Amino acid sequence: MVTWPHRDSDWAPLLEEVVRCYVDISKEILCRERLLVVVPPGEDVTPYFSVEERQNLQIVEIPSNDTWTRDHGPITLFQGSRPVIADFGFNGWGLKFAADRDNQITGQLFEKGIFHPSVTYQNRLDFILEGGSVESDGMGTLLTTRRCLLAPNRNQPMIQAAIEDALKEMLGATRVLWLNHGYLAGDDTDSHVDTLARFCATDTIAYVKCDDVNDEHYEALRAMEQELQAFVTSSGDPYRLIPLPMADAVYEEGERLPATYANFLILNDAVLIPFYGTDKDEIARHQLQQAFPDREVVGVDCSVLILQHGSLHCATMQLPKGSLNVNSKFTVHGS
Repeated sequence: MVTWPHRDSDWAPLLEEVVRCYVDISKEILCRERLLVVVPPGEDVTPYFSVEERQNLQIVEIPSNDTWTRDHGPITLFQGSRPVIADFGFNGWGLKFAADRDNQITGQLFEKGIFHPSVTYQNRLDFILEGGSVESDGMGTLLTTRRCLLAPNRNQPMIQAAIEDALKEMLGATRVLWLNHGYLAGDDTDSHVDTLARFCATDTIAYVKCDDVNDEHYEALRAMEQELQAFVTSSGDPYRLIPLPMADAVYEEGERLPATYANFLILNDAVLIPFYGTDKDEIARHQLQQAFPDREVVGVDCSVLILQHGSLHCATMQLPKGSLNVNSKFTVHGS
């Protein structure tokens, strides 16, 4: 799922450039699986795609504030084999930005019949949780950051123990690994874990490593690395850790932006990794290929996404196979 950029969002000054990026991302997805696109009412994105690509394209018109689907989109759980869509509250990363429209998107998808009748809806709007703030290994372990989930602009007055209990109850987790360290300059999310460290398998974590002692991130990311080295899997073994290079610094009007290679997207047969137009791109691709030897690792230029402090994983949200109602009137077929 992606939420399309539009002229009434913060993308207005860069709309042509960011639409090209979204088209590139969408095409990589469409050649492998279905894609749900949320567009503003009256907007038609089908001209960007071939007749063949449109066979996997599903479009729904819903108003939005912005495009960061990872944080306002549905989070999927399973009860047995049946998908459950959890609709968590989204408050613009702690009331930093308007989110009134984004916060309604998941509920409206259900109201419009986009999901298959076998999919059930779970209202969790009273708990603030962005998809980018938690990583799951799919086997009961969550990875997150204290800086985000314990931020006073999310779920206070809940303390860590209460938030951990809530995550276990709502997400079916058995344990939560908390990172105390790690951040990226310019990050609006209060250190989402998907910019720092990611599960690649139940025993493998890819993470951002900074080797430049003169970089402002060096100490914090070294401390995060030490935390990751101390974590163990549910079976008690150390994690296999794969370092990703610290992206070269990107600045906009004197402000450093949160460029990161950890913001990759896992697809059925591939992994999309954000590229930023530097020599580090291929180094990052090579490192990530070690974590996903059975998948093609494909670079997508996401330089424009960084200008709004996000990247590839932030702009997308996965949905389980069969969860969309392919007979919906919003499905686009043919010409």
